[in-house]
Amino acid sequence: MRNLRPFGVLMIALILGLAAAGYAAKWIQQQNSGSTIQVLVAARDLQMGTRLMPDMMTTLEWPKAAALKDPLTRMDQAVGRVIRIPVLRGEPFLLNKLAPVGDKGGLSSVLSEGQRAVTVKVNEIVGVAGFALPGNYVDVMVNTPDQLNQPVSKIVLERIQVLAVAQDVASTENKPRVVNAVTLQVTPVQAEQIDLARSIGTLSLVLRSQSDQSSVFTQGARKTDLLQGTAMVKEPIKSIPSSPPVAKRTSSQKTSLPIPSQPTKEVDEPRLEVIRGLHLTRD
Repeated sequence: MRNLRPFGVLMIALILGLAAAGYAAKWIQQQNSGSTIQVLVAARDLQMGTRLMPDMMTTLEWPKAAALKDPLTRMDQAVGRVIRIPVLRGEPFLLNKLAPVGDKGGLSSVLSEGQRAVTVKVNEIVGVAGFALPGNYVDVMVNTPDQLNQPVSKIVLERIQVLAVAQDVASTENKPRVVNAVTLQVTPVQAEQIDLARSIGTLSLVLRSQSDQSSVFTQGARKTDLLQGTAMVKEPIKSIPSSPPVAKRTSSQKTSLPIPSQPTKEVDEPRLEVIRGLHLTRD
């Protein structure tokens, strides 16, 4: 009996430990249930313009501390809708990433509100050697005669997003390919400028960095800039006539200054006076 008593104590301690662990797990689960929400996330990488199906989505517990703006929480909120931007695996679906309900997809679902799509005809050189892929940003440059009928090339539009290359609104591989058309997302005013530019000259696309949002004003490049350089000719500085040189005075030289004449005083010479009787005589 004495040998069984230690085993009994161990069994009681084991039961109490399991009970404490179970209670702690239940308490942690209750705490977590109040600090997370269930959101809809992508089950795999999805390209823009994709119509969502149930096998493309899954649910995930998302912490409330990292709040999301308008997240989708149920499958029926997303099935059949088109995504407007690429969505990576595990990324939550937000309302602003989806096209309006009833949109049939395609290029129109990718356009932002108030934007337009315009297609520019390009070749393998004008299309930056095939490196203008959907989602990239480009500058639009036009080559046309100026007021003096001299050819000039100038960037007329900056940071224009590429929506589609040829007929593809999504890029599945990051490799250059030769195409004959590039579709750009522009404002209505920019669409008018592109239409005018391609009617008076030829268009070229200049690829720019995704993070570069600065705007640069240029004067345009002309034929004279290529032949003579772009350095401006400076006007010669006009020399200012200097005053006549002043001779330096050395220590060995003395300056003679005119001495003003001073009035001279008459000096009385000594005289001898002799009195003889009533007469005074002077020598």
